[in-house]
Amino acid sequence: MINPTSRAVFGLRVNFSRCLRSLPRLACRSYSQKVVPLTKETYPSTTRNQAFARLSSDDIGEFKKILSDKNVLIDATDLEFFNEDWMRKYRGESKCVLKPQTTQQVSQILKYCNEKKIAVVPQGGNTGLVGGSVPVFDEVVLSLANMNKIRSFDNVGGIFKLDAGVILEIADQYLAEQGYIFPLDLGAKGSCHVGGNVACNAGGLRLLRYGSLHGSVLGLEVVLADGTIVDSMHSLRKDNTGYDTKQLFIGSEGTLGVITGVSILCPARPRFTNIAFLGLESYEAVQHCFTQAKNELGEILSAFEFMDEDSQDLARKFIKQTHPLEETYPFYVLIETSGSNKEHDDAKLETFLETSMENSIVSDGTVAQDEAQLKTLWYWREGVSEASTIGGGVYKYDVSIPLKNLYGLVEAARERLEEANLIGETDDFPVLRVLGYGHVGDGNLHLNVAVRRYTKEVEKCLEPFVYEWISEHHGSISAEHGLGFQKKNYIGYTKTENEIKLIKQLKNLYDPNGILNPYKYV
Repeated sequence: MINPTSRAVFGLRVNFSRCLRSLPRLACRSYSQKVVPLTKETYPSTTRNQAFARLSSDDIGEFKKILSDKNVLIDATDLEFFNEDWMRKYRGESKCVLKPQTTQQVSQILKYCNEKKIAVVPQGGNTGLVGGSVPVFDEVVLSLANMNKIRSFDNVGGIFKLDAGVILEIADQYLAEQGYIFPLDLGAKGSCHVGGNVACNAGGLRLLRYGSLHGSVLGLEVVLADGTIVDSMHSLRKDNTGYDTKQLFIGSEGTLGVITGVSILCPARPRFTNIAFLGLESYEAVQHCFTQAKNELGEILSAFEFMDEDSQDLARKFIKQTHPLEETYPFYVLIETSGSNKEHDDAKLETFLETSMENSIVSDGTVAQDEAQLKTLWYWREGVSEASTIGGGVYKYDVSIPLKNLYGLVEAARERLEEANLIGETDDFPVLRVLGYGHVGDGNLHLNVAVRRYTKEVEKCLEPFVYEWISEHHGSISAEHGLGFQKKNYIGYTKTENEIKLIKQLKNLYDPNGILNPYKYV
């Protein structure tokens, strides 16, 4: 039990009697037992490509020659998880899930499927938020879950090689034992796969400090649609010979090839970490706070996250524990610093917080005093994603917008839903709440429309309005979640005609039969 006393820390009131405790990992799909309608029924305009073969008993027999029987799933109960997305918005009708253990097995499977024109959906931890990792119709699911081995680690250069199916949290735990850190962190780290992260070019909570996967991934092992294995698992930080082909597969969402191995550069793990959780009165104050944090915290600033009042209100209902701050505020900010010298880091954070309070940028806050409190404060940010499903479902929009306009999209979406009389406090209204949170450090907003039920009326109110608003403000319709099924028809709001043409040419070149993750991306 934390000592029930209060004292000033870094100029802020820290209330230990609130007992900030370590909280459980985010649960999966615990919010509703509803039956998810089939994607083909929800979106009847999307039709099955008749060029694709339908799975036969002979095909199952061939798969069992490549894999053991236990790794060829055909029982309806076993298939449920793989057919349905995390948000319970999309559901396919796959009749078979394949779980290879080696790259050679992936190659054999894809070679066979390409020859027979059997559509395939590569799937990692199935934590995606745009319907990109589940079948739309009867595509075979290729699960990378059994490809979960760590291949090697260079503890001098920090180069980490591992299978695509290694869970992100396990990868980071392994690196922690070596004194290193994985350069990506996500709320879904306990379930998502490293290969899936790369395939979607996930951004996450550490991008401000360590940059994107386009910079940290050194090489990939990829199996193309025809079974060809492309091995570029290099350990080189510099290689200026020819095209950097690995970049094509980072963010390609399994449409050009299946990532089976990753070589990634990992930085040394910071020895000391601080977390400050702050309350602010306006989005303008959030921007001032970020500017000051960059100027005063500099090299030790590792995360700058913001949340609005609605997001924390739903988090309170979901987490069911006392909030870190006694009063409610229109906006909240979580700041993380990481470094190697505790006294130096503490002094910089203390100066920053004192200045922020004196300049009335920050109204209130608390600072973690130990590892348990640090994890708890992070949970109030990471838990928002699942808290937004508390009513039964959520429309998620992961977008990039210039910082000055970032929160404007939340206000515009809320106003539009109110005008359409779709949002309210009773079950008569499909929309429960409109909330915004995200990574201020890289201009990434998560607009979540928490709903009691998915309806075409709500969807038509939001789309293409959200994408038009983003385009008008020179943003991107996808910052880190990808395009998947949800956004495939809206890529033109961000990419030019020539860019889209080039993307389609690459798809036709690497996957001429179109078997890899069809009905998605473009």
